[in-house]
Order: sequence, then structure tokens, then C-alpha cells
Amino acid sequence: MKKILGTIALGLLLSGNVYAASFSIGKKITNNFIYDKKIKISLKGDNWEVIRKNFSLDYGIKQQIVGIGRIENNEIMEIIEVYEGDLAGRWISDVDPIIIEMVFHDQHDGCYERPEYYLLELYRKGSTYNCMVVSHMDVTKELNYPDSPHGKAAASAYNFWIKQKSLSYPKIMFSTYHGYFSRLAGGTWYEIRHHMNPKILDAPKAKFFSEETSEYHKINISQYPKHKVTMNKWIAVSSEFHKNFEDMVKARSNHKLNLDQYYMEIKRSENIQNELTDQLQKLNELYKAGVLTKEEFTKAKKKILN
Repeated sequence: MKKILGTIALGLLLSGNVYAASFSIGKKITNNFIYDKKIKISLKGDNWEVIRKNFSLDYGIKQQIVGIGRIENNEIMEIIEVYEGDLAGRWISDVDPIIIEMVFHDQHDGCYERPEYYLLELYRKGSTYNCMVVSHMDVTKELNYPDSPHGKAAASAYNFWIKQKSLSYPKIMFSTYHGYFSRLAGGTWYEIRHHMNPKILDAPKAKFFSEETSEYHKINISQYPKHKVTMNKWIAVSSEFHKNFEDMVKARSNHKLNLDQYYMEIKRSENIQNELTDQLQKLNELYKAGVLTKEEFTKAKKKILN
């Protein structure tokens, strides 16, 4: 698992893919990030562009990285990066050590419990694994003092993008990792990273900006109930995406993660918001019809919102 700078980032690696050849640095992406016939990601918002594309060779695996980012008011809002490594055709004796070393024994990152992770959901059997990690990221640290070779490569690409366009960025960003590999599902190794500006989720203002002191760190978050609500939203968004990710990579049904408890948070939030909207609309109609005085309308509206 390679630690990279975040913003909302989705990356897919596909060696020699004809689609990937069209992703040149600076190319604008609108509506959908169609990487290939399998990976199709709906994009929210405008001003997406390709910001990173490179090839790497780790443990003898050819990989391609394509990263796209979104800017709003000259501030980074999201980055998506997609990685793919082709392990099909390799013997099990070759695959297992590679997966175990890179995913479960990386000293900087991986699909195992780490202090900075807020949530880890994992299925593993042999070299087969399905993993979702939800966390937050100290962006300044990742841009300037990354702790892994992969992080340094990412930081170089993102710093160039930031400097070239004179961009600003949040000091803390939300981050998720989505990874899947199984020889039973084609033998292709997929990883996706998604990084998001907390503003997108209407997050409260932050006062602490290091990884350890952040309000979003799992040890600190109980002291900050509003930040916890926002983190729950991010977990729900990430869970919804992971379910789509599993479908895209054609994960076997018995390999899929049970994320319903997190995913349903989106539905609950939507239902609550819809109920509030309906109540406020009816209240406004009563006020306009003269049924309620201005004082009664204001009092009733305050009660609904609280």
C-alpha cells in the first residue's frame, strides 16, 4: 500500500491500457472518469484535471498511476488516484509474498491496524484481500516530509501542480484507501485512493493540524462531537464508494465487506434532511397564507432547526 498525498484521489493502474494513454497531464475531465471498460467513476463538481501519471515497477509488478484533482476557488477540493498491477499468470508462490509484504508488512502504511487509522475493514484469505481504510491526513507533512519513497514521488507531482497554479489547500484532509486482489477475480490488483477537502462535508473549523493532534484522530474525536458527525459522513461516503468499487472490480460475493452499518448513515442523513425541508416548506406556506404571525413563524422555525 503506497502512502500518497491526499485530496480526493482515485487512481487506477493498468499496464499498457489504451485508455490510460489518453490521460496526459493537464487534461480536463468532466462528469465521469472513464479509465477503461471496467472502471467508470462519476465525478461531482467541475474543474477536474489529470495531475499525475507515471509508471513504476515494484517487486517486479508493472504499475501505472493516474491521478486527477479538482479545484474550486483556487483551492484543492479532491484528488482521486487509481492504481493497477497485473498479477495474472504469476504462480501463487510468487503472488503471496508480494501481496503480504506490500499490503500487510509495509512499515509506513498498510491494511492492518495503525494508530492514525480511524476505521479499518478487511477481508483476507491467503493472498486474497479486500480492504477499506478511513483516515485523515496532515497535508503539510505529506507534501513536505513524506515518510515513504512512494509518498515522496506523490509529493513531487502534487507540489509541482500546486506551485504551477498557485493553489491553496486544507491542512487536514479526509482520506480513504480501497484495495482488492484475488486470483479468482481475474488476478488484477486494484487500489484506489480518495482524498477530500472537509469543506465539502460542511465540516466545522479545525484548530489542530498535525496528524496526532487533529480533532479527527480517533483518540481525540470524542471531545469534538461536531467533528465526529462529519467523520461519520465521510465513513458513509467512503462505504458507499467501496460498494461501487467492489462491483467495478467484480469482487467475489464472499469477499465483499459488510459496510451496511456505515452506508446507511447516508440514507439516515438524507431522510432527516428531507424531513426538515418538508417541515420548513409547510411552515413557510402557513406563514405566507397568514395562518402564522411572524413571531410564531420564527419560533416554529427555530424549534425545527434545533
